[in-house]
Amino acid sequence: MKLSLFKKVKSIGSKVGPGIITGAADDDPSGILTYLQSGFLYGFKILWLAFLALPFMISVQEMAGRIGYVTDHGLVRIIKDHYSKTLLYFIAVISVVVITMNIGADLLALGAVLETLVPLGVVLWVLIAALAILFFTVFLSYPRFASVLKWLTLSLFFYVATAFFIHIDWGSVFRATFVPVFLPDKDFIMLVAAFFGTTISPYLFFWQADEEVEDRDEEKEKRKLKRFLVTKNELKHMRRDTALGMVFSEIITWFILVSAGGLAVAKGSAVIATFQEASSVLRPLLGPYAFIIFSIGIVGTGLLAVPVLAGSIGYMLAEIFNWREGMNKTWREAKSFYLVIALSTLAGVCMTVLRIDPIAALIYTAVFYTIITPPIVFIILRIANNRSIMHEKTNGIIANVFGGLTFVFALAVAVAYLASVFGWI
Repeated sequence: MKLSLFKKVKSIGSKVGPGIITGAADDDPSGILTYLQSGFLYGFKILWLAFLALPFMISVQEMAGRIGYVTDHGLVRIIKDHYSKTLLYFIAVISVVVITMNIGADLLALGAVLETLVPLGVVLWVLIAALAILFFTVFLSYPRFASVLKWLTLSLFFYVATAFFIHIDWGSVFRATFVPVFLPDKDFIMLVAAFFGTTISPYLFFWQADEEVEDRDEEKEKRKLKRFLVTKNELKHMRRDTALGMVFSEIITWFILVSAGGLAVAKGSAVIATFQEASSVLRPLLGPYAFIIFSIGIVGTGLLAVPVLAGSIGYMLAEIFNWREGMNKTWREAKSFYLVIALSTLAGVCMTVLRIDPIAALIYTAVFYTIITPPIVFIILRIANNRSIMHEKTNGIIANVFGGLTFVFALAVAVAYLASVFGWI
């Protein structure tokens, strides 16, 4: 009997791996607002970054995933075992600080959106969202939680539909996609930095490596293997899963930019000050329902991303202090790991009492990622080329070329942003 279309989609959805979840988590509220702000302010001028970032995303996430799958250890554990303690604590401290800020910004976005729909107070909504995330992540299991939330992220496809519903000069779109434009303008440089930081986010490197470790361990237990051998076929599957996740993420990114840019070209550029203004990109397609669908996207991606962010911190500290870890473990099996997830989520909640503008918080969080990305990409390249760690599964020429280009471009963007801040540009 043939499966119905719904059952086929459900069957495919149930088989997604860490790469797909990573790609979905990459389009979190910080990413969505950064892309919308870029389109509203500069039309199609930043579209080229969506095209350029794709091979960078695939190369670094593939390296991180392969490191976890081959070594059966997360990135922080490998740095701890093979590199200096100074490097270990430097990477851990800067990552934990910026990731916690990202948790706070995403929760603040959730609270602000939900408050617009049902006025209970932003702080109360943030607390409700945080407690719901912790309950489902700690006591229900994140994979089961994510399997439900991924259906909410389908609302992101309304950005795709919107691009075909409004009048757009597709010739200009494709030129902007393949021909880079750089403006010596402080706001433009900041948005380029935010775009790069939210698209190639370091927390996803740590997350994917550890999720590949969990996938490997589950497969080993399922097949009752005493020793797990990493075959070419398994690495091929991991690479395909990673590439699909990144392609999905960048398709959504590209269409968000196209839709926002199309409106900017038609109505003039504007700075997004509220979430209602941000949702106006969907109004040509959805009319009065634009804000509701926009809110579903923000809530869905936010609920999906916050456990990934907090989980990344949990993995880091668990690997430093040799705690039991894993989203596939129960609370009793990994109490310290889950306690860190809870504390980092609640630390993010505390950001709401600072009365920070949620739009600015989302964009500046992305900018901060750009500053910490170069050293983390560099160490991933070092690990992926270290034969004593990776044995015969080290980087090939293509992985090194794109990994090296990612490092160079990330460094250039970080330097350009800092130069603009200090008035050197």
